[in-house]
Amino acid sequence: MISSFQHHFILFSLLLPLIATAFATTSVQPKALLLPVSKDASTQQYIVKTTQRTPSKSVPLTLALGSPFLWRDCDKGYVSSTYRPIRCNSAQCTLAGSTACSTCNSPPRPGCNNNTCGLFPENPFTNTATSGELASDIIRINSTDGLNLGPVVSTPNFLFNCAPTFLLKGLAKGVQGIAGFGRTKISIPSQLTSTFSLSKKFALCLTSDVTSVGVIFFGNGPYKLYPGPLYVSSSFSYTPILKNPTTSSDYYVGVSSIKIGGSQVPINKALLSINNKGRGGTKFSTVNPYTIMESSIYKSVISNFDSQLKILYQQRGYPNATRIKAVAPFELCYDSSTISSTRVGVEVPNIELVLQNEKVMWTIFASNSMVGGLKANPNALCLAIVDGGKNPPASIVLGGYQLEDNLVQFDLAKSMVGFRYLVNDMTRCTNFNFTSVA
Repeated sequence: MISSFQHHFILFSLLLPLIATAFATTSVQPKALLLPVSKDASTQQYIVKTTQRTPSKSVPLTLALGSPFLWRDCDKGYVSSTYRPIRCNSAQCTLAGSTACSTCNSPPRPGCNNNTCGLFPENPFTNTATSGELASDIIRINSTDGLNLGPVVSTPNFLFNCAPTFLLKGLAKGVQGIAGFGRTKISIPSQLTSTFSLSKKFALCLTSDVTSVGVIFFGNGPYKLYPGPLYVSSSFSYTPILKNPTTSSDYYVGVSSIKIGGSQVPINKALLSINNKGRGGTKFSTVNPYTIMESSIYKSVISNFDSQLKILYQQRGYPNATRIKAVAPFELCYDSSTISSTRVGVEVPNIELVLQNEKVMWTIFASNSMVGGLKANPNALCLAIVDGGKNPPASIVLGGYQLEDNLVQFDLAKSMVGFRYLVNDMTRCTNFNFTSVA
């Protein structure tokens, strides 16, 4: 039986000939760019595959929405004629926000010495950080018109961080580093949109299907996912991205209250604000597979969800859903045979995060709120929210499972997040047409 990573490698290998249909060039001015993104079944990490170095090598990386830059293992035979170390106190070093000089990891890369700009790459899955060197090399990526693939384009001086092999611990098998999409000047979206003079936006569309591929767009769009509508800026609901005084690269939004089945959930609303120590508030994460809530919020949400489910089933004339023993890491679980279904999934109350302007809501529908097929109990259907304990860094972390099959646009220039739930449009994140070329 092939491993999860082998499956994704085969899947990407089938796509790559279609994605690389034109020669790499910087003479083409793209309208937008894209990367395919898959989901690893073993770790539930989201994997992007970039093409780097000279000669070209395909490099799988784990997507980390709030990480500040791309880092990769350079210890395992990193050979490239276009690799360049970045010197201390250079413009690139300043752009990266570093004032450190690295002593270079072992074995050192060509040209890397004690005058090489130092950064501190972190593995957000193990919360491990170390020293690394800032470098540049060529990256190649497909252009797109939003509907089809376009020519491959390249950026010859893409900044990234060289890290030691041990930092890969905890990442999906075969992955070579972290694809940082955070709010920094050297994150992947910032560099790509700047290099090609695109609108400083990217749109994330994570697949819920480990056998298929989602998509990440860079630029303003439009975005086409068949057979749904053509998505443009006016298609989205928007909310501001908030600043956290202690972490500048994460994406925080303002949640003012929570509703379940249309009813208000009683919570301590002070926890929904970011305090002067940077704690509290709500952020997006592709590192956490499921939504995490501070303990008091979590307990109120699961209690009210269970109550609203009973009310919903009484109104529909259904038999009550049978609650069963918890299946770690989830507490609220039901016998799946007692949960009713609709054309778009199981029938349970919607969870609504009322956003800062009170008129916009992030709705967690059934397909993103309930998880089944668990190894510990295949017959269980559980609410996909996890207890984050008391006084966590963020009171609510909207995890990867809750982002899936939502088209989420991050407007870096305007500090806004726009979003749209695709299932209501009878489409999904797997429906970009990778097989045709513009």
